[in-house]
Amino acid sequence: MWLALLTYQLTTVLLAQGQNACIGHSTFRSPAQSDIEVVCGSQTVDLQILLCPIHFNGYNESLLALNSQHSNQQCKGTPDWTADPPVVKFNFSITEEGISACSSQLMVTEEVGSGLFADFSNVQYITISGMVCSEDPSLGAITYHQEVMYRFSCRYPLQYLVNNTQMSVSAVNLVVNDNNGSFISTLSMRLYSDNSYSSMLQIPPGGLELKTRIFVEVKASNLTNRFNVLLDRCYATASPFPVNTTSHDLFVGCNRDGQTVMGVNGEKQEARFSFEAFRFVQSMETTLSTYYVHCATRLCVNSFCPTLRQNCSTGNSRRRRSINNDQGTTVSDMATVTSGPITTRHDTGYLMAPGGVQQTHMNSNMLAVSVVAGVVGVICLSLVAFIGYHMYNSNITFSKSFLS
Repeated sequence: MWLALLTYQLTTVLLAQGQNACIGHSTFRSPAQSDIEVVCGSQTVDLQILLCPIHFNGYNESLLALNSQHSNQQCKGTPDWTADPPVVKFNFSITEEGISACSSQLMVTEEVGSGLFADFSNVQYITISGMVCSEDPSLGAITYHQEVMYRFSCRYPLQYLVNNTQMSVSAVNLVVNDNNGSFISTLSMRLYSDNSYSSMLQIPPGGLELKTRIFVEVKASNLTNRFNVLLDRCYATASPFPVNTTSHDLFVGCNRDGQTVMGVNGEKQEARFSFEAFRFVQSMETTLSTYYVHCATRLCVNSFCPTLRQNCSTGNSRRRRSINNDQGTTVSDMATVTSGPITTRHDTGYLMAPGGVQQTHMNSNMLAVSVVAGVVGVICLSLVAFIGYHMYNSNITFSKSFLS
């Protein structure tokens, strides 16, 4: 009883202070849905509600909570009387714990794919929604206060594209705008030299040997554990910007290059595959060949990702799209996350040695010297044998003459 009375008195004091600060302010009026501002961020949902309309209706900031969770301090707002107009702020993280802590709702919807992903499968959206509700301060059986309720929602598309101008780096920020705000994620592509993805690939100045296996990882950060990374297509081009350029598909859905080995895809917050280093035929006349790997990437809710991944073991893979530079809807005309330059060398049998001397030439010179030395050695031995033979014959003749 005493606790209830104390709470009532504290509420009365706060209400009086708030009304004094709001009296005469232009927002001291009846509440309206426009009083709430929603910011749908990459990691949190932030709400900001005008305080004076709440005080006008006989409430204060201590009587507001997310989804009527008034007993949970985590669901309470923080007033900011220094702002003009004064506001009360709420926020929660886009994680399983953050969304469920104050009973907010998360719903996944599916729509037909468009743009880059039109030929592959459907695209998912998530909607996070809830309300900020008031708690009546009256202790009796009746009340004259009208309930205050503000509804909010954030809609996040799980289809991500990147601008062409951002493709020259291996880590890019992906931003998708909607009516409520933006959802920002960071996708990065890294190259490794081992199947444990622990050693970063080091490309020597002379380039990689052909058929060196390269391990590729596309990873997303700033995501909740609800979303996985799904690769629809990865390909290589001789240019960092895959527009009107020669390209080679590493894989498109279930269609894979013979040297491409798929790892995880759509199962975690990183996707992995590997391929063997090659060179484009157009660069056969040069010593080094440089190209870039690009991956058309999207996100999917982890519980739904298995339905988006194609069953490549049945042989019912979808039709592979041709690469036509004149066709504006092909994947090669779209932008996506890209790797840094990959350089391979063209071994022609002339490997460069220190000092700029060709190793093959050095070996030839050494062989010639060895042959000459061998010939000279044989001649010297023959000459020694000849002289020795004549000296032996001369000694025998001399002995016979002396005895006779």
